[in-house]
Amino acid sequence: MGHSHHHNHSHSNDLNGRNLLISIFLNIAITAAQVVGGLLSGSLALLSDALHNFSDVISLIISYIANRLVKRKASLKRTFGYKRAEILAAFINASTLIVVAVLLIVEAIKRFQDPHQIESDLVIWLSAVAILGNGFSVLLLKKNAEDNMNMKSAYLHLLTDMMASVAVLVGGLLMKFYQIWWIDSVLTFAIAIYLIWMGFDLLKSSTKVLMLFTPDTIPVEQIVNKLNSFETIKNVHHVHVWQLNEEEIHFEAHIDFEKDISLSEFDVILTKIEGFIFQNYDINHINIQPEFSKSDAKDVIVQD
Repeated sequence: MGHSHHHNHSHSNDLNGRNLLISIFLNIAITAAQVVGGLLSGSLALLSDALHNFSDVISLIISYIANRLVKRKASLKRTFGYKRAEILAAFINASTLIVVAVLLIVEAIKRFQDPHQIESDLVIWLSAVAILGNGFSVLLLKKNAEDNMNMKSAYLHLLTDMMASVAVLVGGLLMKFYQIWWIDSVLTFAIAIYLIWMGFDLLKSSTKVLMLFTPDTIPVEQIVNKLNSFETIKNVHHVHVWQLNEEEIHFEAHIDFEKDISLSEFDVILTKIEGFIFQNYDINHINIQPEFSKSDAKDVIVQD
């Protein structure tokens, strides 16, 4: 059996951990200030922003723990180590985004039916503080959010909260100068819809990885057809393609050969297979099982 590894490991884990830690402490301070301010002012939008900030704290802690776990080495009992810790963290954080959003919608509807007068000055100042704090955190995490699902989940929590704070600030100004009290509930509802929209895509992506679905960028039939055209290869079957984490995509297949070749001949062909798959599809873990006249299912996808 041939097995190939091509590693493209990121060296930014320590920086990610530091940035997450800074963001955790910033959001704890923001949450505490917004809870007090929301209770004193009577602003549901400010309290909902505080609730979202609290979910940010939880999500950032989960992301930080996952960031630490992923560094642990593999062992006999954990042959993959904790490489999926960050994917699991992304799944949890995306789920919490949606749950928080549903709770906000319920509260917004209740408050819209019974609007309250709100101390708008406090809302304006605290939302401005939240914008600055979350804006700084967003800048810290933005760089690595593009290629790391865990960091993206933390980044989205902070980005949506910053935008929510902007909405609360606008609402506070409208309440202060125009006494439009119902805007508090409308903005809360809008924030919630935005959270659902942002969270669903990440939830779907992390679920696909956890369920071992084939990555959308990998055309399995195309790869199989190309391999079938290789000299001496009779049939490629029993194919599995899955994503372990952001850095690793695995390809596994059984290959029937036209004749009973030697191990040295197989090694030459295997090198060509590995080069083709890695260079064209960026699949970095390739596992090939060679066969000759073996009686088994020859379908590309075989249900075990």
